[in-house]
Parts: sequence; structure tokens; C-alpha cells
Amino acid sequence: MIATGLAFLLLFITACSGADKEIAPKQAPREEINAVKLVYVDWVSEIASAHVVKAVIEERLGYDCELLSVTAISMWESIAAGDQDAMVAAWLPSLHDHYYSRVKNEVINLGPNLEGVEMGLVVPEYVEIDSIDELNEHVEAFDGRIIGIDPEAGLMVETEQTIEKYGLEFDLIAGSDLTMTSALDIAFEEERWIVVTGWSPHWKFARWDLKYLKDPEGVYDESEYIGTIVRKGLEEEMPDVYSFLKNFYWEPRDMERVMLWFSEEEMSAEEAAKRWLIENKELVDQWVHFLDD
Repeated sequence: MIATGLAFLLLFITACSGADKEIAPKQAPREEINAVKLVYVDWVSEIASAHVVKAVIEERLGYDCELLSVTAISMWESIAAGDQDAMVAAWLPSLHDHYYSRVKNEVINLGPNLEGVEMGLVVPEYVEIDSIDELNEHVEAFDGRIIGIDPEAGLMVETEQTIEKYGLEFDLIAGSDLTMTSALDIAFEEERWIVVTGWSPHWKFARWDLKYLKDPEGVYDESEYIGTIVRKGLEEEMPDVYSFLKNFYWEPRDMERVMLWFSEEEMSAEEAAKRWLIENKELVDQWVHFLDD
């Protein structure tokens, strides 16, 4: 009886062990995954981060990776719909809050991948004012314009709120990151006064002597970070990709270096990202340490 009981117990334990193996999440074979899909907004900062993440996924995890550049709202909606796998371009808690609040129950927030973010109105160092509330005293010098970026960007929304809060007699000019930096380039060549929507990290601070105007009313949020957002189901379907994205974290100086390389040194974003991986192998190893487990 005792032997029979032990045999039954052993059989029960073995069966349970087999059941556990069956229900444990399994990574799909690499050859069965067409590509990891990353989406980003076409800001120079997000071009840098998206290409670095792509390079890690392809060179260290062994997957193909597709990048798709879209508007900010489409970036959020595509993750929520499950059409794209992930993004590392979520400016929170304020800049993208109006997007995040709509879909937060449909996405997974993995937290910050970069902190120390700053945003606001930016002018050249040679401009002789230091605060937003001084702008109306020099409307003509600035040609009555604030040079902005993508009209759907949260920074543009906050700038519209700034214009209203301070009663600024300025028009906010929508455009893109490229048109904004081109306007800065021309202004510096002619030593003209100019005010633009700005954020850090950004390569423009490495190229030109710029300063943020003080914001005594506190319209621009000072606790902003850039976060990583993934679709539901990614952890179960691609656990190693999910683990890497959860570990992905770098400093503003890292991002600015990549941005400067492809903005100033006639290097493609892909080439800059791969160069950064080579020069920062120790940090990349930390992001994918699970591969050695």
C-alpha cells in the first residue's frame, strides 16, 4: 500500500510539473516573428531613441525591427490598437497626458527611459531678456512670432496656454523640428532676436548658445520625463523584447550625443545609433543582461 501510494504521489507530481510547463509563457521562435514594430514621432530626440532601440533589438536580440514615423496622436492610438508593439517617446506626465488619458487602460506603461527633461520658450543667449513676462515689451524685435513645431504636439498646447496666461501679443507658428532649427540657424547668422518652443535633450543646445526664458507662472511642467509604452500582450508574446524595453534607460547626454552625430556630422540616424552602441557596450549589456541568465 505504501509503495502504491508513493507511486501515485510521484505520478501526481510529474503530471503537475508537466502542466506547469504547458501554461508557462513561451517566446515565439524568432523566425515566426516577422518584425518588432516600433512607432515614434518625428522629433530629433525621438529619432535618436527609436534608432538606438532598433539597433539593440536587431543586433543583440536577433529580431528584425520596423520603425514607423507618425503624428503624436497616431503614435498613441496605434499602440492602444495593438497595431504597433512599442514606443519610447511618451512625454509624461503632462506633455502627452491628453493622449495617455484616452488610452491608458489599453496600453502598458513601463515607466521612464529618460529623466531630466526640460521644456519651455527658448531664445539665444544674446537676447536681452530672461523671462516670459518680458516678451510683450519686445514684440517688434521678435516679429510678433513664436516659432513652434508639430501642431499636435503637447508642447504646442502648453505654449498656447502660455500665450493666454501671460497675455502675449504673439502668434504661435506651427511647423516641425526642422523648420524650428532652420529658423534658429538663420537668426544666429543675422544675430536677430527669435523665440522658439524648445525642449531638452536636443542637439540645438550643443550647437548654439541658448537659454530658457523663466516661467514665473509655472505653465510648463518641470517634472517631465520620456517614457516607454508597449501594447498589451507583448510580455507574453515577446518576453525578451519586453524585458529589454523595461530595462531601457539612458541619460540626456547619451541622447544628445546621438542627435548631434546625425544632425551635424552627415551621419544617418542608423549609423549614429550603431556607433553609440559600440561606444556604450557596458550600458547596453545592462539592458540585455537577461540574455546571459
